[in-house]
Amino acid sequence: MSVVNDIIAVMEDLAPRHLAEDWDNSGLQCGDRNWPVNHVVVALDPSLSVVQAACKKNADLLITHHPLIFKPLKNLILDTPLGEILNLSVRHHLAIFSAHTNLDSVKGGLNDLFAEKIGLKNLTLLTSDDIYPLHSVESNQGIGRVGELENPIDLAAFSEQIKFKFGLSTVKVSGALDMIVKKIAVCTGSGSGLMHQFFETDADVFITGDLKFHDAKDAEMNQRGLIDVGHFASEVLMIDLVAGWLDVMIREKGLDVRVEALKEEDDPFQYL
Repeated sequence: MSVVNDIIAVMEDLAPRHLAEDWDNSGLQCGDRNWPVNHVVVALDPSLSVVQAACKKNADLLITHHPLIFKPLKNLILDTPLGEILNLSVRHHLAIFSAHTNLDSVKGGLNDLFAEKIGLKNLTLLTSDDIYPLHSVESNQGIGRVGELENPIDLAAFSEQIKFKFGLSTVKVSGALDMIVKKIAVCTGSGSGLMHQFFETDADVFITGDLKFHDAKDAEMNQRGLIDVGHFASEVLMIDLVAGWLDVMIREKGLDVRVEALKEEDDPFQYL
């Protein structure tokens, strides 16, 4: 019989926890390491609706990208949204585990998949090892990627390609629409904090989520382009990525555990 700790060991092989940023809270969020596991589900967020869906499926372990708990709890009141999630999880023996910035950083992880979906070649790191000592350039692990398009294209046409590839009706774009772009920087999730690193590269455009007004003004001054695809669209890719990885690794280890990609989530923003 497999237990939670067995699946955690597999996840640590796939996305080592030491790659997580210092401020992050990747790892086991709730549950008992010795609870038995027959059914694992993978989702982006450990929201109430996702946890409810996992419980209805009689899952034993929920693996998410975003952690359930970011800051130390001052109390645990069960009639709050977080309390309801924790109460439901414990009552149904549903453990919750998150692989966050370590999944972003690891070679072959979310940033690499994002860059591959865009069609980027010759990838290098957006962040440098003097900023993130654990993320060496040699190991090709770190936050963000920089790569090249096979053929140069203007920003307007490139933005339309991004919309199509990610199934989006809209994207936020900053920069001259007729500028020719060849080299692209990317970061899944919220990349606003990496604007300085973007400007230190020779990338023409930065694609990420949660960009701000002043980010656009800074890019304008530096004659660069920005494409904001939204936080959700840049990270929902992790569901199939992790579910696929886990299924292969669990089979290789001979564990009798079923893995399911839980497709219950939508972008919380609506575009009218």
